[in-house]
Amino acid sequence: MALPTEIAVRRKADRAALIARRLAASSADHAAWSARIEANLRRAFRPLEGLAVGFCWPYQGEFDARPFVRDLRRHGARAALPVVLGKGLPLEFREWWPGVAMLNGVYDLPVPDGTQSVRPQALLIPAVGIGPQGDRLGYGGGYFDRTLAALHPKPIAVGIAFELSRMADSEPHDHDVLMDFVVTEDRIEVAVDGGLEAVDAQACERRLAALIDTRALRPRGLASRA
Repeated sequence: MALPTEIAVRRKADRAALIARRLAASSADHAAWSARIEANLRRAFRPLEGLAVGFCWPYQGEFDARPFVRDLRRHGARAALPVVLGKGLPLEFREWWPGVAMLNGVYDLPVPDGTQSVRPQALLIPAVGIGPQGDRLGYGGGYFDRTLAALHPKPIAVGIAFELSRMADSEPHDHDVLMDFVVTEDRIEVAVDGGLEAVDAQACERRLAALIDTRALRPRGLASRA
């Protein structure tokens, strides 16, 4: 569904400004913020172990999720990278592991070359902007919104961004899918009625485990950690 012209224009301008702000961050700040995001993920998202986890190759100064994903793999998770199949289509996810053969996909981002297609049970989704409802501003293609809407049960959606990506309002539309969790260098938040609520790692882990069970995403025989 096309956005009203005035909203599309504002989103385009917001997107450009937020990407420029992220790219302008110093390498020292980027490294420090990334380390804190990774620490938050390691503390609060261990219930993802044993699941199929989709993530993205870092692009334009995004957080690099690969070290966390490698650790999840060591504890039984399957990792997968997105592949754009065509305009207006949901993403496909192909299994990834360190050293797998890769080829260049959309935006020249590497994608696994011919590995098995994976149905993700959780998605680590980078955000250009994060709004107060758990709404996410992406790059404008709508791929993750279509993917989340097409997958049943819905995967756990974890939006990841630096605090400089906060927006007063991303003006979410009906087709925009809210994140279940938002992780930045400063906090972990869960989506609740009316917005985002900051939680500690233990409360996040309990909520994550409960969502996994409620959506029947956990493989049989794998007990909840929380």
